[in-house]
Amino acid sequence: MSRAVAINVAANTNLPGRRGPVYPDGRFVYVPIPEREPTAKSVPTYADLGLAGHVPADAASLPVHLDPKFAGVLGREAHTYGDPHGVKAGPLSELTPGDSLLFYATLTVADGPGEDRDVDARAAAADRVDRLPPDWGAFLIGEFRVAEVLTGEAYRDADPETRARFASNAHARRETFDAAVLVRGDPERSRLFDRAVPLSTPAGGTDANRLVTDLSADSGKGPWWRRVLRYDADATAELRELIASDPAAWSGGPG
Repeated sequence: MSRAVAINVAANTNLPGRRGPVYPDGRFVYVPIPEREPTAKSVPTYADLGLAGHVPADAASLPVHLDPKFAGVLGREAHTYGDPHGVKAGPLSELTPGDSLLFYATLTVADGPGEDRDVDARAAAADRVDRLPPDWGAFLIGEFRVAEVLTGEAYRDADPETRARFASNAHARRETFDAAVLVRGDPERSRLFDRAVPLSTPAGGTDANRLVTDLSADSGKGPWWRRVLRYDADATAELRELIASDPAAWSGGPG
């Protein structure tokens, strides 16, 4: 029976100083955090990735810590994630193939990037905006269906073929490899979502909805949007069904 872990990623009000946007129809922009360590190979900037308009002006030229990476998104070719922090690395190192690594981000609710001329689409967007917090909230933005997990020590001792599977990961590209854990997603069942899935209630970003309070092991009290959320096998199955049942939140999701 598979289980799931959800972790907070992506841009926020500290790094680089602005959250990515989420629009009334649930579409969003995945904006990673800046790279803060020296890298062995050059990495793209926000401007290079076409994200300059979603970060403060003085951050546009900063290199990007593109982690997690989703195949087909921002020019990437594989699904990988690495983390050096024990609070996340511990739960992630316990995942096994078939489990879910879910990513959530805090996003700022914004006006749509353009008027949708499709009447049905406008109606769906109007219905969905009632489900969004007024200013910002936490949202699931993607999933890896786990294919492989390596501790940092195992990666350092791994054979060249194994290391090559994680070669594009942001932590592997640093001058000093520092990940405590690396996760590779199944290429057939991992993706960045087409629509963000709210974890906050419409009342406000700090108010957790039932995907947190009822399904995860977290109480939803205090700064839950910064914590690791854990889902047992039953909760994971229900969570996957809930995501898959909402066509506005999920398009062509993995089976």
